[in-house]
Amino acid sequence: MSKHMYTTANLTDAELKEQGNRLFSARKFEEAIQCYTKAIIKNPNVAIYFTNRALCHLKLKRWDQSCSDCRRALEIEQNQVKAHFFLGQSLLELELYDEAIKHLQRANDLARDQRRNFGDDIASQLRLARKKRWNIQEEKRICQEIELQTYLNRLIQQDMENRIAKLKLDDNANEDFVKEKTAEIERECENHVTELNNLFAKVDDRRRKREVPDYLCGKISFEILQEPVITPSGITYERKDIEEHLQRVGHFDPVTRVKLTQDQLIPNFSMKEVVDGFIAENEWSLDY
Repeated sequence: MSKHMYTTANLTDAELKEQGNRLFSARKFEEAIQCYTKAIIKNPNVAIYFTNRALCHLKLKRWDQSCSDCRRALEIEQNQVKAHFFLGQSLLELELYDEAIKHLQRANDLARDQRRNFGDDIASQLRLARKKRWNIQEEKRICQEIELQTYLNRLIQQDMENRIAKLKLDDNANEDFVKEKTAEIERECENHVTELNNLFAKVDDRRRKREVPDYLCGKISFEILQEPVITPSGITYERKDIEEHLQRVGHFDPVTRVKLTQDQLIPNFSMKEVVDGFIAENEWSLDY
């Protein structure tokens, strides 16, 4: 029996958790997992034991095991912020973006409601998940456009071939006329193909520049600002989001934590003008 087993054999589940925390701080993730596992065996009804083990799995890039532990934690305590947060991170790594966003948004909302400060950790992961999902959707749209471009090019080619074939079947047409008309049809086809490909090239160029800057998005919903308001601290929020925060959570600025009341919210007309200008030039952003 190892020295480590002797030192943990008679510990309570809470003591095992504390020992696991010390091992985690020392970056001994495998040994920390062993301690959390023993704590779970002794008391399987404490959500934090599962989230602590989930974080170890996250550090070791074991996304599936981390997901499993987070889900077990949520069965015990459905409003556990870290369980939603770690689950969202793991799902993000597994490229399950819709579910990742759902849990990261839930973690963000719970952290706000419970007045817990995670800095920008949750918000940055949520922004990353949204951007990655957007990029996947963009790739699908690009594939669809390539298929459409290929199809239209093929139609133009087929139309040209059909017109030339019909021309050659005309018994009344002499050879010189057929040659001249064939060349005309081929030039016309070539022009259509060039115009079509130039059009798709312009679309592709605009698409490469498609990204909504973070400063145009609300700090609570992470969606493009529609009715921006500014607080005395100089932070801009979407009006409905900050008003809901003040009513449900408390009268303070979510970012600076400074006291804030609804009558202190001032419409941010400058930001509204910037957002409207961006949307006017980038209508795709309405689907962002």
